[in-house]
Amino acid sequence: PVLRLLEAQLQDQRREHEKEMEALKNLVDAMQEELEKQQQAFLQTLQLSPEAQVEFGLQQEITRLTNENLDLKEMLEKLEKNEKKLKKQLKIYMKKVQDFEASQIMLPTERRQHDHNMQVAVQRKEKDFQGMLEYYKEDEPLLIRNLIT
Repeated sequence: PVLRLLEAQLQDQRREHEKEMEALKNLVDAMQEELEKQQQAFLQTLQLSPEAQVEFGLQQEITRLTNENLDLKEMLEKLEKNEKKLKKQLKIYMKKVQDFEASQIMLPTERRQHDHNMQVAVQRKEKDFQGMLEYYKEDEPLLIRNLIT
């Protein structure tokens, strides 16, 4: 069992190595082709007049800068898209935080009302009321609830 496991691992490593070697060989071939093209272009520029060499050099530089600008524009678009995504996420999280804070504010208020209800009930038990009772209009539901219970 251990020998088979080691043999399988060795075969996997061999396959990975062969894939890497193939990729590197393709890269070397591509670089050789590019080098040959550059050598041919260099030999052609040597045969040109000095003015034509300068013009050719300028054309090469313009091409390089154009390609670089296109790459930078693509990168900028990706960054702008990412920025929009992050702003949307930020809005969502800010809304969640506001909702959470609002719920935290509501909880203590409800507790205070509950504590106030308990205190009012205790006061009424301690005092002996006779006759009419004075109350605020906003306390009416609380008063009715206490009278019922």
